[in-house]
Amino acid sequence: MFDKIEGIIIRTQDYGETHKIVTLFSKEKGKVAAIARGAKKTKSRMAAITQPFVHGTFLMQIGSGLGSLQQGEVISSFRKIREDIVKTAYASYLAELTEKIFDEKIPDQFFYQQFMATLQAITDEKDPEIVTMMYELKLYKKAGFAPMLHQCAICEGNNTLQAFSVKEGGLICQRCVSSDPESVVLSSTLVKLLQVFADVNVERIGNISIKVENKKILQQLMETYYEQYGGFFIKSKKFLKQLDLFT
Repeated sequence: MFDKIEGIIIRTQDYGETHKIVTLFSKEKGKVAAIARGAKKTKSRMAAITQPFVHGTFLMQIGSGLGSLQQGEVISSFRKIREDIVKTAYASYLAELTEKIFDEKIPDQFFYQQFMATLQAITDEKDPEIVTMMYELKLYKKAGFAPMLHQCAICEGNNTLQAFSVKEGGLICQRCVSSDPESVVLSSTLVKLLQVFADVNVERIGNISIKVENKKILQQLMETYYEQYGGFFIKSKKFLKQLDLFT
C-alpha cells in the first residue's frame, strides 16, 4: 500500500553505491524513513527530490520498518537556504534537533507547521538566531524539559523574575536569586523576550532587533540549558558554533 504524504527532507544517508536513506518530517505521518533507490545517480528522477530541505509531496510505501520512496514532486526546494552557508548551518541544526526529538510515525501538525515556518523565516532573511531560539524552546516543551519562564523555578511564585538558573531549570525571582550564585541576572527586556520566544508561534514573529551582546547572553543560556537537560548529541551544533566565531 502506498501513501501520498507532504513532508520535508530532514536527513539523508548514503546506502550502497546508488541509493539513499531519507528521513522526512511529514504532515500526515510524522517522522518517517525510507530508501530512495537510485537517488545517488545524477540523472535519476529521485536525485532532485531527495536533497536536504526539499519540501514536497511523496509517494511512499510505509511499513513497520524502513519504508520505500517511490516518487515525489517538489513544492519548494528552499534553494536560498542550500545556497547560503549560514542559512544551511541553522537549518541543518534545526533539522537534526527535530530528527532526534521526534519518535517515528507520530504526526504532529503543530510542529510540522512550526518547522516549516522556521525555515521560511530563515529564507525570508529574518534573524536565524532569533527564530532558532523560538523553535528550540517549543521543542524543549515537546520533549518535556522546557525551562520555567512564567513563574519562579524555585518558589513557583509570581514575584519579579530577575535571573535565569540552569541548575533550577528556569527563571527565578528576586527573592530566590541568592539561592543560585551561578544564575545569570537578566534585564526585564530579556526576561520578556524569553517568554515571547517560548509563547509566540514562529510565523507571527516580526522583525525583532536585539543587541548583539543580548543575543549572545540568550544563546549561551540556551546552549548551557540544553547541555544540562537535552540528552541528545547534535553533531551539526559544533559546526554552527564554529561558524558563529566568524560572523
